Amino acid sequence: QVQPVESGGGLVQAGGSLRLSCAASGGTFSRYATGWFRQAPGKEREFVAAIGWSGGRTDYADSVKGRFTLFRDKGKNSVYLQMNTLKPEDTAVYYCAAGWSMTGPWAYWGQGTQVTVSS
Repeated sequence: QVQPVESGGGLVQAGGSLRLSCAASGGTFSRYATGWFRQAPGKEREFVAAIGWSGGRTDYADSVKGRFTLFRDKGKNSVYLQMNTLKPEDTAVYYCAAGWSMTGPWAYWGQGTQVTVSS
């Protein structure tokens, strides 16, 4: 069992960058795929990106392709979401999740971190 713990959210201007971190508490990500999801006010939670347990495969939502990069640091037992060229529509609570495959199901969820992009 593993508990994802997110950090790195904040307020940034449009066009800026943020890096979100997801650390594995109480376990290791080495056996799990890891994904990021987001939920904006009044909207359903949506998929953002996922990475396989080895770090060799990634998948991105069309809305973030070319702007977001997801990667692992196995030594730190963490996953990072580098977000560049941020847009106001990226504003949301971002959640990290761990699961058995990149397509889910996602068994373990973090508490979320707020990202706000001002125009």
